[in-house]
Amino acid sequence: MKSNPSQPIGLFDSGVGGLTVAHAIKSLLPGERLVYFGDTFHLPYGDKSNESVKYYSERITDFLLQYNCKVILIACNTASAIALQEVKKKAGKSALVLNVIDPVVDFVNSHFTAGKIGVIGTKGTINSGTYKKKINEKNSQLEITSVPTPLLVPMIEEGFIYDDISNAIIRAYLSDVRLEDISGLILGCTHYPIIKRQIEKFFNFNVRIIDSAVIMAERLKQLLEQKYLLNTHAKRDDRFYVSDYTDNFARIAKLFFEEEIKLEKVDLWT
Repeated sequence: MKSNPSQPIGLFDSGVGGLTVAHAIKSLLPGERLVYFGDTFHLPYGDKSNESVKYYSERITDFLLQYNCKVILIACNTASAIALQEVKKKAGKSALVLNVIDPVVDFVNSHFTAGKIGVIGTKGTINSGTYKKKINEKNSQLEITSVPTPLLVPMIEEGFIYDDISNAIIRAYLSDVRLEDISGLILGCTHYPIIKRQIEKFFNFNVRIIDSAVIMAERLKQLLEQKYLLNTHAKRDDRFYVSDYTDNFARIAKLFFEEEIKLEKVDLWT
């Protein structure tokens, strides 16, 4: 069946991180309807096996396709690195599929010609080596150095933001010698834009922080325009689902969208 502009955009993440992408999309494309799924029951994906991440991603894709989504956007770096092909296979010809890594790779290669670029992310994302591999395939002159930062996702999900605890954890990770003399830093997890200001401050605003959320929204707009699927007339009717309700998810969602968001709990696993 041929897609049409009125169909919604489906996106998923392991938790609140994908809300950074959802917010960027709503800011840039206010006519689009969103169906969001945060797999809070299984977060973080970064310490799960590849088989588990693929299974979760496939089930969530099935769920989003039930809403007749025209695009499935993997708003999770770990799932993008591990389960992209599985999501594409599930979506088939029913929906376009976007991942959060490739647009960032293209951005880096168009804005940096040489030098040292850092990447921070979950263990799953960093261990996959996806950023380094894809960036160096296009530009071998860039030195890519990657540091796993596994405590940042649970820290953010638990609401430790803009306080002494978060500052201490951020400082401990970013002080890693591997990140010395970088000219850019890829936030290799969609949770991390939530603490972008603290990261910028650590580097005294001298390092370009590469925020995947905004880049992803811009890539989505390009795709929708190319496929004549851009919706400019929809009434706002976004849906937000979680696999396990948490007060922190609701609180952070309100921070992003500046209003209460109705969260619906859905069990896809039993």
